[in-house]
Amino acid sequence: MSEAILLVGGKGTRLRPLTTFTPKPLLRVAGVPFLTHQLARAAAAGVTRVVLATSYLAELFEQEYGDGAQLGLELVYVTEAEPLGTGGAIRNAARHLRSGPGEPVLVFNGDILSGLDIAALREGHRASGAEVSLHLTRVPDPRAFGLVPTDAHGRVEAFLEKPETPEEIITDQINAGCYVFTRSVIDAIPAGREVSVERETFPGLLRSGGFLRGVVDESYWLDLGTPAAFVKGSADLVRGLIDSPALPGAVGEAIVLPGAQVDEQARLSGGTVVCEGAVVERGAVVEASVVLPGARIGPDALVHRSVVGRQASVGGGCVVREAVVGDTAQVGPYNELPPGVRIACGVQLPAQAVRVSAPVAA
Repeated sequence: MSEAILLVGGKGTRLRPLTTFTPKPLLRVAGVPFLTHQLARAAAAGVTRVVLATSYLAELFEQEYGDGAQLGLELVYVTEAEPLGTGGAIRNAARHLRSGPGEPVLVFNGDILSGLDIAALREGHRASGAEVSLHLTRVPDPRAFGLVPTDAHGRVEAFLEKPETPEEIITDQINAGCYVFTRSVIDAIPAGREVSVERETFPGLLRSGGFLRGVVDESYWLDLGTPAAFVKGSADLVRGLIDSPALPGAVGEAIVLPGAQVDEQARLSGGTVVCEGAVVERGAVVEASVVLPGARIGPDALVHRSVVGRQASVGGGCVVREAVVGDTAQVGPYNELPPGVRIACGVQLPAQAVRVSAPVAA
């Protein structure tokens, strides 16, 4: 398997305002665009050519990666004029593949952080003779996901919609968003219209007697679709809970990229990353957070499990917990943001009354 299709066309609406000006796969996770981690892992597994299925802010992907030579890959960019769904996007990208009908093609989503052994998934696919091999993972609460039960030999038995009652939860196995397709299966997906692989392609293969192989993997897996998950994924990478060839520093409590300024009296912990051009001032406490390029954290501020956007500022004495401060937003001194709040890009919050207590790490 030397080719892959990477689905990166989503708008990332659950991550707004982080995705107002940046596609979700290009958001900085542990200091580099998330897509860089995925491409580096694919390259390490022997992939040499990747077709990126883009849509939202499509031009930014080629601006970031060019021809892919910096990652040891050949990158090809395909843009959807209209949303085509997962299956439609795969079929649209397939016209740029060079693989023969019987060869394996890796297909994966641009918002999943995973420790899956990609090479092992490929080799198992070849040995099994399956038409599609699916990475499956187990989750404690599968109610938010479609279920994928398998038999004792790993053959997929069904694709079930999100369960609504306890009786409908017949497995904790879910589709983890990474597949190996035999090329001929991709070519059989209808072209030029919206197609869902979960609701149309895979169930259709099962009805026709096709062999879909489910591989349950217990390694790290996280959907980065929400701000809380985005922050967690970044912190887990920084702390070394999941490996990445693209990590821009040694694992530990924090990574500070070249060009950032962190006062010696500031405290960074919990897997924090401070990107280039950012400033963390004296007495600030930043824990398990993402400080994006050009952002500023004022003196004695507390930032906990939060994202501070590009060129944004958090004033001195502020308390920011589990929040998102959008690009160029300015949070005036002594504000206390409630957990879960999202400050839109460019918003300016005036200063509040002076906070008496000093910041304390959570």
